Amino acid sequence: MNSSEVLPLADDPDAQLLDAALDIDLDLPDLSAVPAADRAEALVRHFLHRWERDGTGDALLLLLRSAVTNDHAAERMHAIFASQVAPALASAAGPEAAARAGLVSAQLLGLALTRYIVRIPTVAELSPEQIVATLTPAIQATLGQG
Repeated sequence: MNSSEVLPLADDPDAQLLDAALDIDLDLPDLSAVPAADRAEALVRHFLHRWERDGTGDALLLLLRSAVTNDHAAERMHAIFASQVAPALASAAGPEAAARAGLVSAQLLGLALTRYIVRIPTVAELSPEQIVATLTPAIQATLGQG
């Protein structure tokens, strides 16, 4: 399911253009096929690969940048995470799956904001492997697996 199936296209032509440009498929891995102990790392690697490969031109990063000040972009972000991240984590997150999915999203989007948008030096200078090693245990704990 893509984000436009969850949030109807806006009537405003500018918002329609934004919707078309930001029809984002996160292409998340099937976490039910990943051993529980490896799910957090799979998520961190997935998002890092996406952002490292596409850099600041990644549509999700563009949407995140816009969502901070634009209500329509924020609605699109909500729709993407509700339709893609929450269902992907439903089987992986156990009890309180919705809350856990929201907190995992906060951690991953926080990484995106600090590394690729604001470019805080202590985060931007970390290697992807350093991020995986440091962030994975936090995501595991959020999923209730740590």
